[in-house]
Amino acid sequence: MIPGAEGVTLGELLKKKAEQGVRVLVLIWEDRTAVEFLRNQGLMKTHCDETFEYFKGTNVYCFQCPRLAAHSLSPVQSVEIAVEFTHHQKTVSLDASIQGSENRQVVSFVGGIDLSDGRYDNEIHPLFRTLNTVYRDDFHQNNYKDTDLEHGGPREPWHDAHSKIQGPAAYDVVTNFIQRWTKQADSSLLLKLEDLLDVQPPDAHFESPESWNVQIFRSIEDASVVGFPANPSDAPELGLVTVKDQVIDKSIQCAYIEAIRRARDFIYIENQYFFGSCASWDRDQDCGCLHLIPIEIALKVVSKIKARERFSVYVLNPMWPEGIPEGDTVQAILHWFRNTARMMYKMIGEALREEGLDHEFRPTDYLNFFCVGNREVKLPGDYVPPERPQEGTDHYWNAQKHRRTMIYVHAKLMIVDDEYIIIGSANLNQRSMDGARDSEIAQGCYQPYYINQRGRRARGEIFGYRMSLWYEHFAYKNGGLRREYLHPESIECVRLIRRICQRIWDSFVEEETVEDLPGHLMLFPMRVLNDGSLDEEEDIVYHDTKASVKGRKIDVLPPILTT
Repeated sequence: MIPGAEGVTLGELLKKKAEQGVRVLVLIWEDRTAVEFLRNQGLMKTHCDETFEYFKGTNVYCFQCPRLAAHSLSPVQSVEIAVEFTHHQKTVSLDASIQGSENRQVVSFVGGIDLSDGRYDNEIHPLFRTLNTVYRDDFHQNNYKDTDLEHGGPREPWHDAHSKIQGPAAYDVVTNFIQRWTKQADSSLLLKLEDLLDVQPPDAHFESPESWNVQIFRSIEDASVVGFPANPSDAPELGLVTVKDQVIDKSIQCAYIEAIRRARDFIYIENQYFFGSCASWDRDQDCGCLHLIPIEIALKVVSKIKARERFSVYVLNPMWPEGIPEGDTVQAILHWFRNTARMMYKMIGEALREEGLDHEFRPTDYLNFFCVGNREVKLPGDYVPPERPQEGTDHYWNAQKHRRTMIYVHAKLMIVDDEYIIIGSANLNQRSMDGARDSEIAQGCYQPYYINQRGRRARGEIFGYRMSLWYEHFAYKNGGLRREYLHPESIECVRLIRRICQRIWDSFVEEETVEDLPGHLMLFPMRVLNDGSLDEEEDIVYHDTKASVKGRKIDVLPPILTT
């Protein structure tokens, strides 16, 4: 904790800095489904009206930014976009000191963390033990009905990832904010960076063994930013695309595809959602979830099998999307995810058979899906709530009885070969990858000194970050960082992690809570057969709920909402 910061909220800090003369501009997405006079918080419960009112009359300039549609779209399409899609970017940019200099620099932050309640957590992901201390004023649990601190835990643990950027790319993040603010807010409130004499422009040619190459990517279209060409025919020169006279930046999807195609040994993904490439599914091919990332990953694995080379893919998702697990939205998203996994495993299984390797390897030797959870044994001094959920009535009571719940994965990152990482706000679904749906921002980066070379593996900060994530998720209670983890593509590493994750899962689903969970990472509850097909006869339900792991197609929800 920063000295003097205990009990100080982010809003109070922003007000204080604004009173000191700092220009503070806050751009928040306006959820058009939130109706203040009806006391309706909106579908996303973003507190947008509450936040606007909080800063009203202060020196903080807060603007509610609706998701607008391009002029070329019909009135019906415009309403759909305004109601169904969001501004999903999560950035902060500010000036900061430069060590050993009186000048200052621009620093930006990009990633998945929302500046809202329920997001603070640490690598332990406590459920019950700190409810009367750390989480006394920040109890958050959206996966069971009627939860609150008075009725006790488990709270909803949160796993997320964000990044700090210095140098020229930090200015690119500021430029994105300026373009968006200019499009929809009062541009006269913006400060010109070139007029701030003590803010030094970055040196684009700074080189050291620890330096980085960084590029900013976006999913956004011309209704949300200035600076795009007025003539759609000029878009390709700027790396943009056009759809029905809309000019669209979909560089995040392009960055993912490029990184996947360049991958040599392994891919490690953490994301809130993972589904797409519906044109290659065996059903629901007209759902519109067309982005190419899952099929690109499957094709990469297939190409490695045909070349008789090792390659491994690790994908970490939440156990289920945030919400009541039996709910229509959650079940629809699980259905799309299963369609995607079925397609990918089928392609891998077919490649193994064609190469005559199906007796030696299984599809799960190449591709695995994981989730994370926690379970705590009750200790003396644990928080005792004044009330309890009604016994035997719902999932909340069951989760409290068994002292377990999932850890919600909200991170959006991909690590390739320990030498390249993409991290940002974009989920691996159509909403984030489309470019004309949710607005997103991400950064891709690598350290030129730490790339894989003949006889030398990449061992820079990206490698260290992956190892720290693996230590947090499972290694710290399972023998520490073993030599197998140095080569994630190896069959030894894949099978070792699967064994560890199965043990953690077995402990998670036991009826009695006899110990704290020995790690967090677990295999996603989906049985993959040796031929690459999914076991469709098995209908697993999530423990403490009645919700199917398979999900189900929800005809009353248009796919555009859930993909």
